[in-house]
Amino acid sequence: MIPTEWLLDSDPAIRWQVMRDLLDVTETEWAAERARVEREGWGARLLALEDEDGQWAGGAFFPSGFDFRGPEAEPGAGQPWTTTTHVLTQLREFGLDPRSARAQRAVELIGVNSRWDEGGQPFWEGEVEPCINGRTVADGAYFGVEVRRIVDRLVGERLKDGGWNCEAENGSVRSSFDTTINVLEGLLEYERVTGGTPDSQAARRSGEEYLLARSLFRRLSTGEPADERYLRFIHPSRWFYDVLRGLDYFRSAGILMATSPDSRLAEPIEHVRSRRRDDGTWELDWNPTGRAWFEVDDGPGKPSRWVTLRALRVLRWWQG
Repeated sequence: MIPTEWLLDSDPAIRWQVMRDLLDVTETEWAAERARVEREGWGARLLALEDEDGQWAGGAFFPSGFDFRGPEAEPGAGQPWTTTTHVLTQLREFGLDPRSARAQRAVELIGVNSRWDEGGQPFWEGEVEPCINGRTVADGAYFGVEVRRIVDRLVGERLKDGGWNCEAENGSVRSSFDTTINVLEGLLEYERVTGGTPDSQAARRSGEEYLLARSLFRRLSTGEPADERYLRFIHPSRWFYDVLRGLDYFRSAGILMATSPDSRLAEPIEHVRSRRRDDGTWELDWNPTGRAWFEVDDGPGKPSRWVTLRALRVLRWWQG
């Protein structure tokens, strides 16, 4: 059973993607539904929480006045997900029309007023961590901001194994799944909007090969899962990786590049199939701890429209 009625009985942010990716309705129809993201539901709720200066919660990555010695800064406590970078990523996931006046006003004000906590750099110039910069490239490219300087930095930070790791500055010479997927999504969005550069295209392909050579979740050295968490489905993803996020990336890249699915995706595809419930849905395994403006799922252990949407469109793409 394909639970399209259940998916459609939801927020415009999900409905328009179901219409486009699962039901093959005309662009006129799904675009009309997408336009509602700005006015209704989760998208409108996030936009209503925007500060007068264009930021959210007064900061780029951490809220204004965040206590770095307080309980939220303790290991395992999570972090606030209410700030500008996290909200922009969610608005992009929701599909807020980047050409809308509200979106353009926000990105312009962010460029003027928002500074990174790490070094005070203007928001659209990027930070120092490739994980954060990958998401900034994705958000900036999506919303029509010039992010070439960040792209060039990411290209130069690629490790010898083809991927990226935020711990490289601390001496790590091996890439991580989490950092690599964030950079890949940024490079893909940049390429979708601008066509990319020969260097950014080559970097994206090497990052893809890093994941494919590891079947999207295994260690290259032993063949064992690099982290059991990668086989558990998460939403919102924030900066975290799981195989469904990886598969959805390859689906998006395959559509953009008009390429067939790589056979090395077969194992994670079977894992996704195996997790389907009897009612045709997929459940949420976990979500990142920490403050959020509001929840968009019913919680871990329950059917998730977001996880189900991603799983269905990945399987549909795989099946041709």
